[in-house]
Amino acid sequence: MTHAFLFLVDALVSFFTLLFLARFFMQLFRVSFSSQLGGFVTQLTNWAVKPLRRLIPGFAGYDWASLLPAYGLQVFLAALLLTLRTGIDWEPGQLAALVAWHGLIGLLRSAIHLLVGVLILQAVLSWTNPHAPVAWTLQQLTRPWLAPIQRVLPPISGIDLSPLVLILLAQLVLSFLG
Repeated sequence: MTHAFLFLVDALVSFFTLLFLARFFMQLFRVSFSSQLGGFVTQLTNWAVKPLRRLIPGFAGYDWASLLPAYGLQVFLAALLLTLRTGIDWEPGQLAALVAWHGLIGLLRSAIHLLVGVLILQAVLSWTNPHAPVAWTLQQLTRPWLAPIQRVLPPISGIDLSPLVLILLAQLVLSFLG
């Protein structure tokens, strides 16, 4: 029963973390929210972002009100997993530091998973339906990540290998994050 509960909590936390991160990156990269994807993300995250914007304004071009709930969800998940899975009696300071660290690592892992998912979806759409309404949104999300690689590795015979290189680099970073 505990495994089923943890599975459901992990799935919900992961889903909403990805939504908050998508909103954060869409605002960071100035992606239009007028698309279906933008409307979907906005409607499912407004419940947390709107109230937080009153308390935490954007600063230096970052939408902290979108990033903070994503981190908070990862901290919650880390705290839940650490308390349920470990039988170690932690001191409160150690536990708080460990939970904060695991929350940060979880947030970074989720951001990388989001990037890889968007890259794969963008690649599939480029082969099947390059003029899909969501294609432009995905391209806007990946362009800042792909542009530096494309400067070094131009298309070969019209085939852009930069998404593949970025996915490999993302997997490498994920392996270091454990």
